[in-house]
Amino acid sequence: MSFSQHNHFCKDLFNYSRRESSESNIGNTPMGSNNPIRIQSMTNTDTNNIEASVEQAIRMIESGAEYVRLTTQGTKEAENLKFIKEELVKRGYETPLVADIHFNPKAATIAAKYVDKVRINPGNFVDKRADFKNSEYGDLKYQEDLEKIREKFIPLLRICKENNTALRIGTNHGSLSDRIMSRYGDTPRGMVEATLEFLRICKEQNFTDVAISIKSSNTVMMVKTVRLLVCEMEKEHMHFPLHLGVTEAGEGEDGRIKSAVGTGALLNDGIGDTVRISLTEDPEIESPVGKKLVDYVLEKENHAPITQVENTELDLINFYKRSTNLVENIGSSKVPVVICDLSHERYLTADLPEKAGFKQDQDTLEWEKGNLAADFIYVSGYDPVFTDYPKDLGIIVDQECWEYSDQYTDKSYPLFQAEEFLHDNLTAFASSIHFVECEYEDLSEEFISKVKENNKIVLVCKSNHQNAFAEQRAFVFKLVQAKCKAPVIFKREFTDANLEDLHLKSSADLGSLFFDGLGNGISIVNRGNLPQNEVLSTEFGILQAARVRTTKTEFVSCPGCGRTLFQLQEVVAEVKKAFSHLTHLKIGVMGCIVNGPGEMGDVDYGYVGAGPGKVSLYKGHDVLIKNIPSETAIEELKNIIKNNGDWIDDNIN
Repeated sequence: MSFSQHNHFCKDLFNYSRRESSESNIGNTPMGSNNPIRIQSMTNTDTNNIEASVEQAIRMIESGAEYVRLTTQGTKEAENLKFIKEELVKRGYETPLVADIHFNPKAATIAAKYVDKVRINPGNFVDKRADFKNSEYGDLKYQEDLEKIREKFIPLLRICKENNTALRIGTNHGSLSDRIMSRYGDTPRGMVEATLEFLRICKEQNFTDVAISIKSSNTVMMVKTVRLLVCEMEKEHMHFPLHLGVTEAGEGEDGRIKSAVGTGALLNDGIGDTVRISLTEDPEIESPVGKKLVDYVLEKENHAPITQVENTELDLINFYKRSTNLVENIGSSKVPVVICDLSHERYLTADLPEKAGFKQDQDTLEWEKGNLAADFIYVSGYDPVFTDYPKDLGIIVDQECWEYSDQYTDKSYPLFQAEEFLHDNLTAFASSIHFVECEYEDLSEEFISKVKENNKIVLVCKSNHQNAFAEQRAFVFKLVQAKCKAPVIFKREFTDANLEDLHLKSSADLGSLFFDGLGNGISIVNRGNLPQNEVLSTEFGILQAARVRTTKTEFVSCPGCGRTLFQLQEVVAEVKKAFSHLTHLKIGVMGCIVNGPGEMGDVDYGYVGAGPGKVSLYKGHDVLIKNIPSETAIEELKNIIKNNGDWIDDNIN
């Protein structure tokens, strides 16, 4: 079966509308169909501590959670859900509760009698989770294992029907079974098939109160897989509602950007009926972030229509990168460039590079380019002091000033507006890059033809449309349709005074444009009262979350749950302090690995809770040291990294 065709995961790639889904009845808060996009979160208390779980659930509900999920490792925890539910109702809280089940079908059947929804994981409900060793599964063995799933799953469906309990089929990238891995590998196809196996049984048994999630800490994998799932469900006439989330997103800026890049990409295409933002922070913090993201996406409803662009070349399900010209360091196989917009600066002085992320050596006065230093600055029409500017910092200037000034160097480049570009003779501009700022409506046949004649052109695509994300997508689709290979920089303007708002909006709208292979650069302008370095950091954060440019250590950390036996937030802070200079590495910090080593995704090294006060250390998916005291774990992890040749001394600290 081929999945390369295509882009039928949403009604319209350019005009927002929600995917049509069936309704799933979950307590007093139904999901899907015409219901609002629901917000949810998960406790991190021990479910056997009834009082603590009730108190935390109340805090979560009061912060906006419409569903509250609880860890349910075994039958004891499942029985305690009854008392948690009773106490919440007694206090006036009737928000639906969800039991989170792994490995234990018996716990699922008990929990189904007490809560409003049960989450099971196809990777470990019956099958053994993958141990990353090659396993051969013939057709007969494969079918025998499918029959074992039916034997355990159908009785659970009966109990759910009897108790009006909904079900979530929650597939995780990190917990595919050996059976699925043997046939499909660690791929979107494998995740989709693992999910469909259970959904087909639900459909056969006429069980409709179902929700689905397919999650990964890898935003690209998560989005592409959900898109593929929607297409495959459509073929089988399934319309179950979807639960969205990026697992192990982390905390702070990184956690919000990563979550918004993945979840926002799907919401922008109308996909998703409930959202959980997984942060390594207190659970009651998650729901307001999720609500803010959903509300922003819903502002796109009823927007002015965007003209459709038919395009069979672009593939937004499989991994694709648009073929473009190489213009200096922009386009082709180069990583996307970052532009720091300093056009708002009243005076452009010799220390301007500091605002673009450069640092000046106090002894030599040489400028040093750090990992978060911009590739270009845009200074509008001012004449900056160029005497001692960094050699690897490009300067973009409005063309009329560039043309008539003698101060500009070979690292300065003119910026044309669309109308200027059409009527100017660009051959008179002795510059190796000609930036042209334009919008979707500027892409006339004449305009595109002139762009194609000049291999020095870099298009700066801006949009102020109500659905700017879709208009910028349409911009590139039209270029591809016209076989125009000019690189594209996506420019967006915001007016936010709240940093979280900027993170969520810009990440949701720009992230998928990059992991879909459509962009060659990013330029975020914020007219609100936020420091320029925060705006610059946001640009780099989006590119990293979209997995197109790595500039800092990536920490994959779970939000914690009732299985976590140490202070996860404190440990994450300690691990970041010790390893944040290792920008070439991905490091996992997990409270446990309920789903096996694969839960950490493609990390290079892992710090994983193994019991009270105990930690196990991993290289990739292989455990190297088991059950060591947490007090020595960070030092031991340093030694492992050094012994494997991945350590770099921190010259700053």
